[in-house]
Amino acid sequence: MSKYLVLLYEDESGYAAASQEELGGIYQEHVTFQEIAGAARLGGEALQPTGTATSIRKGAGGEVTVTDGPFAEAKEALGGYYLLEAPDLDAAIALAKQVPTPFGGVEVRPIMAFE
Repeated sequence: MSKYLVLLYEDESGYAAASQEELGGIYQEHVTFQEIAGAARLGGEALQPTGTATSIRKGAGGEVTVTDGPFAEAKEALGGYYLLEAPDLDAAIALAKQVPTPFGGVEVRPIMAFE
């Protein structure tokens, strides 16, 4: 079995404009996905909005710069992740297709194994 990180990228403005009822429905869709994924879901978390991010950059001379905000500005931001275990990429993609992302999509990345 291999591990895959499913990164949830969405437009944060969709969540900001959503009603409490809509947000509750999206939450329930995640609960349902977690039930479907079962033991294949090794973990996962939602992230606070990008406005809460702190970026740290290291320069060539060793200087470190700490700034408020995300590392890069983009229309769709990383909003959470699921860590899945699957026999292969196709199985991970089949599961990832079921992740609710009403304001964006997901990216599936294999976890590098150092053995």
